[in-house]
Amino acid sequence: MGLSVGIVGLPNVGKSTTFNALTKAQNAESANYPFCTIEPNKAVVPVPDERLKELSKIVNPQRVVHSTIEFVDIAGLVRGASKGEGLGNQFLANIKETEIILHIVRCFEDENVTHVEGGVDPLRDIEIIETELLLADIQTLERRIERLKKQAKADKKAKAVLDTADELLKHLNEGKPASTFSKRESEEFKALNRDLRFLTAKDIIYGANVDENSLTEDNEYVKKLKEFAKEKKADVIKLCAKIEEEMVALDDEEKKEFLEELGVKESGLEQIIRKSFDKLGLMSYFTAGVKEVRAWTIVKGTKAPQAAGVIHKDFEKGFIRAEVISYEDFIKYGGEAKAKEAGKMRLEGKDYIVQDGDIMHFRFNV
Repeated sequence: MGLSVGIVGLPNVGKSTTFNALTKAQNAESANYPFCTIEPNKAVVPVPDERLKELSKIVNPQRVVHSTIEFVDIAGLVRGASKGEGLGNQFLANIKETEIILHIVRCFEDENVTHVEGGVDPLRDIEIIETELLLADIQTLERRIERLKKQAKADKKAKAVLDTADELLKHLNEGKPASTFSKRESEEFKALNRDLRFLTAKDIIYGANVDENSLTEDNEYVKKLKEFAKEKKADVIKLCAKIEEEMVALDDEEKKEFLEELGVKESGLEQIIRKSFDKLGLMSYFTAGVKEVRAWTIVKGTKAPQAAGVIHKDFEKGFIRAEVISYEDFIKYGGEAKAKEAGKMRLEGKDYIVQDGDIMHFRFNV
């Protein structure tokens, strides 16, 4: 889908450890010193979905294919990143290419893991990162304004964009992110954001990296972070990156038992993947046959022909109709045949908006 989540944070907060666990592979070097991650690591991660397991019990397919989401591990930012400190310009450019920011924040004490700022303080850490993102946006916008001033002399549309850009610059200079700009729904702002991809306009999920003891009960650092995030209407997901990485080698049943022993219902990383998928505006529909049970990724609000096109462009081009059974009905009646007998299969046309969890079969003619 071309949509991705950028993992950011100060050095040594657990970003690369989180990335290793996310990808179930040790392909992001973890080390106890700043800048151990130089190039952004990219990985495509399956989206956890219990519905696939339930569908498989009925269909018994040869294979199961999950929806996926891309995570990008971006090297640790530091103070002055917007001015190029610590390879900052390169890292900030990498964040621009992502749609959502997963900000890993250290919420644990450990004298064996040095902190680049000398001590643990989640809110200070967040302020450092978000100030750098803000300063980078200001620099980017100032350069665009200089170009717009020349264009505006002969172009009315450029003049309208320039006026919005000037207002936005004032807003940013007051220390406010682009996400709270009053005209963010205007065509002029959208045009600017399409080109410049403002860092502070992106949705943020805070990943509170805690020690094992704080998984069941919030420590003081997590409590402060949650209060801060509540004011910003942002999500906080708690995880212990070290434990998540240890669980990489476990199968599903072992992982479930391990989490139960810790007193936790669900892995923090699974919550992060699911939340990121949702924030990207994505959802899944299913195809279910003996060869495979598969989740197909589409943007919420997608109509049936475009959903068919995700499988193959010919399906969209020659779309006739879609045969649709809701997930609930498919499970309730034990598969396609009995759901059809019960009158639960619907024939939908070109204007049908696909719903999350629909089991679909497309008729087409090319």
